[in-house]
Amino acid sequence: MRGPVAPPQVPLAASRADVFADLVQDSVDRLERRWPQLTDIDFMVLEVPRLDAASEPWNDEAVPLGGAIPAREGRRARVVVYRRPVEIRTKGRDERAALVHEVVVEQVAELLGLTPETVDPRYGED
Repeated sequence: MRGPVAPPQVPLAASRADVFADLVQDSVDRLERRWPQLTDIDFMVLEVPRLDAASEPWNDEAVPLGGAIPAREGRRARVVVYRRPVEIRTKGRDERAALVHEVVVEQVAELLGLTPETVDPRYGED
């Protein structure tokens, strides 16, 4: 009998992209308790950074893990986390969740003009 291993409502059926998006959302939820203005920022996950969208040149040794795009012309500010570069640098779910949170904190800090330690006092403790 062919079919899915688990029904769609079971976590086993979640794709890697969905699980990653959940990690980003968990990080945002954690920060929103302290910074309610984050509701005015869109948080996105992209597979990889686009070469033409990079604000600074990068190479294989310095591929960005995320980016911050300030609000302009009626568009909300955005924080982007790049899934594949983060996944490549981590081994397990806990390590991935910690790196995702670090990237989100750094990008939020850039948008707000603050240090990462101000955005999350536990930044860098992992």
